[in-house]
Amino acid sequence: MKRLIFPVLMGIFGVVVLLGLGVWQLQRLAWKEANLAAISARISDAPMQVPDNPDPVADKYLAVQATGALTGQELHILTSHEVGPVYRIIGVVETAGRRIMVDEGYVGLDAKDTPRAAAGVTVTGHLHWPDETDGWTPKPDADMWFSRDVPAMAAALGTEPVLIIASGMSPPTPGVTPMPIDTSDIPNDHLGYAITWFSLAFVWAIMSGFFIFRTGRRPAKD
Repeated sequence: MKRLIFPVLMGIFGVVVLLGLGVWQLQRLAWKEANLAAISARISDAPMQVPDNPDPVADKYLAVQATGALTGQELHILTSHEVGPVYRIIGVVETAGRRIMVDEGYVGLDAKDTPRAAAGVTVTGHLHWPDETDGWTPKPDADMWFSRDVPAMAAALGTEPVLIIASGMSPPTPGVTPMPIDTSDIPNDHLGYAITWFSLAFVWAIMSGFFIFRTGRRPAKD
C-alpha cells in the first residue's frame, strides 16, 4: 500500500489546486460583472464639461461634452473593426482656451487622406485613456499609428493628454462613423477560464484514479 501514497497525494493535490483556480476565476467573474455594471451606469450618465485636470483613473469613462472648433489636425490609428481594417481619426478640438483630442470614429482605408475641414462642433462622448501599447506595438510614423497612446498622441498634436471618445458630433464629420465606448469591448473571459480549470480538475482526477488503479494491481516486487 505504501506505493499508493505518492500517487494518491499527487492526485488530491492536483485536483485541489485546479479546483481552487476555478473558484478564483468565478470570484474574478463576479468582480468583473460588478465592474462592468458600474461602467455601464457611468456611460449612461448625463454629460458634463471636461474637468480642468481629469484623472486617468477617477475620470475614466466620464460622460462629457465640449463645444469648440476642430482644427483639422489628425492622427490615423490603424485598427480592426467588424467591417475589417479601418483607421480611427484622432482630431483636435479647441474649446474654452484648451486643446483636447477627440476620437471622432473610423473611416475606410481608402478614406484616410480625404480632406476634413476645420469646423465648429459640439462633441459628446466619454473620457478614456486606452491601454493599447506594449513592447510589441510598432512605432508610429507620420502617416500611421498602431495604438492610442494618449501621452504620445498629445505630444504629437500639441494638446492636453486628454481624449474624448465621441459618441456623437454635431455637425457630424462627413464620412466618419463614430466608435463610442461600449462595455462589449471590455474582455470578460473569466467564466471560460473557470470552466477550463474545472475541466482540468476532472481530467486530473480521472487520470489519477486510473494511475492509482494500475499501480494497485501491479504485483509487488520481492
